Amino acid sequence: MKCPFCGFADTKVIDSRLGREGNNIRRRRECVDCERRFTTYERVEETLPLVVKKDGRREPFDRQKIISGMQRACEKRPVSIATIEKMVDRLEVTLQESGEKEIEASRIGKAVMEALHDIDEVAYVRFASVYRQFKDINEFMAELKEILAKDEGKGRP
Repeated sequence: MKCPFCGFADTKVIDSRLGREGNNIRRRRECVDCERRFTTYERVEETLPLVVKKDGRREPFDRQKIISGMQRACEKRPVSIATIEKMVDRLEVTLQESGEKEIEASRIGKAVMEALHDIDEVAYVRFASVYRQFKDINEFMAELKEILAKDEGKGRP
């Protein structure tokens, strides 16, 4: 493993532990050259479907891209990175279990919006405003009214 600090190609593993969910291994490493320590994570490489974009392009599923989008939506909100990663973990499992070779980007976006709606409505609205590309304030207000109507149905003030 290449050292992220000095670029030296030889490091040694100091400690290995099973990750929180049991689906990865956390390794503490030390560079043989500069002696600085860093952490790496090892996970099974799983086969995920290709994502079919609106314009027909196909690209590999990118976990980090989804995490980044969710982090932007959750910025300055009480949502931890651990919560975001768990949501993305569940999404990946769902995609793997589907057995599909390709999936529309819109289905992934809807799944992310549903997950955000369940944990933080402000983050949901932020994500939806980018994902749905509202054309004007009326479309945005219609979405907010829909959220409020759902909340009233659940007995929320």
